[in-house]
Amino acid sequence: MLMIGNSLKIAWRNLIKDRQFSFLNLVGLSTGLACALLIFLWVKDEKNVDKFHEKDSLLYHVMKTSPGADGSISTSENTPAPLAQLILDELPEIEYASSVFKRYEMGIASVGDKHIKALSQFVDTNYFHVFSYTLLQGNKTKPLSDKYDILLSDKLALKLFNTTEDIVGKTVAWQLGDKLDGLYTVKGIFEAPPANASVQFDIVFNYALYFDTYQETYGLSYWGSNSAQTYVVLRKGIDANSFNKKIVEYSREKYKAMHGTDGLQWEGRIFLQRYSERYLFNNYENGVQAGGRIEYVRLFSIIAVFILVIACINFMNLSTAKASRRIKEVGIKKVVGAGRRTLILQYIGESLLMAFLSLIIAILFVFLLLPAFKEITGKDLDFQFNTNFILSIIGITISTGFIAGSYPALYLSGFKPALVLKGKFHTSAGESWVRKGLVVFQFTVSVVLIIAVAVIYKQMTLIQNKNLGYNKDNIISFSNEGKLRDELNSFLAEVRKIPGVVHASSMDGDMTGNHSGGGGISWPGQPPGKGIEFHGLDVDDHLMETFDLKMAEGRFFSVPFGAEKDKVIFNEAAVAAMGLKNPLGQTVTMWGAKKEIIGIVKDFHFESLYKKVEPFFFRFQQNNSNVLVKIKAGKERETIARLEKFYKMYNMGLPLEYKFLDEDYSKLYASEQRVAVLSRYFAGIAIIISCLGLFGLAAFTAQKRQKEIGIRKVVGASVGNIAAMLSKDFLKLVIIAVLIAFPLAWWAMNEWLKGFAFRIHISAGVFLMAGSSIILITLLTISFQSVKAAVANPVKSLRSE
Repeated sequence: MLMIGNSLKIAWRNLIKDRQFSFLNLVGLSTGLACALLIFLWVKDEKNVDKFHEKDSLLYHVMKTSPGADGSISTSENTPAPLAQLILDELPEIEYASSVFKRYEMGIASVGDKHIKALSQFVDTNYFHVFSYTLLQGNKTKPLSDKYDILLSDKLALKLFNTTEDIVGKTVAWQLGDKLDGLYTVKGIFEAPPANASVQFDIVFNYALYFDTYQETYGLSYWGSNSAQTYVVLRKGIDANSFNKKIVEYSREKYKAMHGTDGLQWEGRIFLQRYSERYLFNNYENGVQAGGRIEYVRLFSIIAVFILVIACINFMNLSTAKASRRIKEVGIKKVVGAGRRTLILQYIGESLLMAFLSLIIAILFVFLLLPAFKEITGKDLDFQFNTNFILSIIGITISTGFIAGSYPALYLSGFKPALVLKGKFHTSAGESWVRKGLVVFQFTVSVVLIIAVAVIYKQMTLIQNKNLGYNKDNIISFSNEGKLRDELNSFLAEVRKIPGVVHASSMDGDMTGNHSGGGGISWPGQPPGKGIEFHGLDVDDHLMETFDLKMAEGRFFSVPFGAEKDKVIFNEAAVAAMGLKNPLGQTVTMWGAKKEIIGIVKDFHFESLYKKVEPFFFRFQQNNSNVLVKIKAGKERETIARLEKFYKMYNMGLPLEYKFLDEDYSKLYASEQRVAVLSRYFAGIAIIISCLGLFGLAAFTAQKRQKEIGIRKVVGASVGNIAAMLSKDFLKLVIIAVLIAFPLAWWAMNEWLKGFAFRIHISAGVFLMAGSSIILITLLTISFQSVKAAVANPVKSLRSE
């Protein structure tokens, strides 16, 4: 204990003896640790999504692949409505199966004069056997016995009734602007989904009600439809990979049997994906799993490691650079009996002391930065000082201390005492090369991050400015609710008269991926065995003007023409996929209903730019769930104020809750936007930490060469000559780092861009900008020390020992 105490005392004295180097090391290490802790909190939260279900290891989401128009394979998380019950009855490997229909629009749950916005789901009787949502009240065996029964979350029940007790049997009114609006009986209360659930909902309806109501409209009994999400729990001991092979054949045979297509070679299949992996592994390319959010988890984990390594490199470089000040200490200790092991432990101890001091500062940084970090990531992150977390941060700190102190400890403890005490110690070429290599590594990482930030910014700019085939600007959307449900057409007619309103219409879904569709469409001349996956929306006759869509042929829906419900409009991609020539006037069959083609709309992007434009259709419907209002540019504030006033007067005093359409579009790229913001911050931090080390090395170099500088000034060297002499070695290292970083950054960003169907070309300007900026930053970092040394009085340096 006495030796440990003595070592700590010496370590503390060394810290305060050279405050400049200690400050640079503390700032670098604490900043690196703070970044690592913030990323650790985010990564931990991402990896815990959906992991709370009791049957997590056996719980799977049934996915479906379908043939695309160009021969590619698309993957969907929606499956045929009959699938869950069929596989439960016919496949003994499945213990439970559940069908779910999710609503993405908020409806209104009303009790008396209380009207609360809520998200809904339609679930079957097996839902609570599959998922671990706690049923606080109600029949756990059969929670929804009648089609008009509902379950409320405890949070929604509290808002509606001011209590969660004695609610079973009470009535709630529901409004979403469709056929399912009406009165429902509360049959139970469930605990609201936790924050780490990927699916959030407030109210649960009976799936049987949805199926019966929309069976004919959407062809729900058809095997090729995509109308439900299917989840299964496998029995213990069942291998998911082997079962996946079985259900491919099962789905193919079932498709043939149900629709009499014996000669049809169906290319699609159903397969299982672990439910808790769906959140992170959510991207498929041509039917094959191709990453997803997990790529960003890995990316930022790597960034955290690199930033920590850069901080450790600073410590190594500064410690070895100032080793000449401690060589006599090492020599004397070895002469009086200290072994190399003792010295290594002492210097590792000093490093660990520095690391734990940095940890304290880092935790303070994290507490200060956490609110902003929560806003950037969109997550409710928090410190939870449990055993696992404490052990994790201590482990990270000890690892950092060992990594940072290992090379200096081995380096300092290896000096030979005889040479040291005689003053014959010289820096080895190997030690110099190691230090230079570490500097090159630091700036290579920094340059790669700068290029990544620039490429991400350019891609996000392309996404925001890309011609989507429709105009999303100045359009607000809100739900068809309350009085509007029965009087939507008259409401829209009045809205169009409001000054500043350009157009108003409605649709059942949106332009950002929330739409219906499936494979149940046949057309004249369809080749045997050819099936196509279609996407579609139900819209009214004013949508074309609202979105400024362009017709390639024919016309859009128009009420004066009469029976528009028997008509359909396809996009150019759909006509090309079907191979129809002269499509206008031809009849197609959509889930058993015959529709006449009256128009071909020019291709537009109805999903994210990760995907190509696929076959799409419009069907006519006037009473849709989403209302859209296009506002005159520059008149947004006053027009919305008029609209809010009219809406409140027209719709039972309800406030207008709207959102701009371009906000919904931006949400498609929420992960990418967060990556862009976080990348900027972490790139800046990596550069700052690297420059701190460079600043310290420049200061040490100037100090070490002060006599040389004094002699050069005496014999006539100018300030510029000396500053250039001190700067050129560091600039060489940075230029080498730039040359190494360029191909690495090009490869990494090219791989990232491959995920977009529409992407930028990485131009030479990006690399020139990154290279010139890092060289400029380097010059600014070292110029202060170089000029300071160059203007110093040579008499003082030559007179000193």
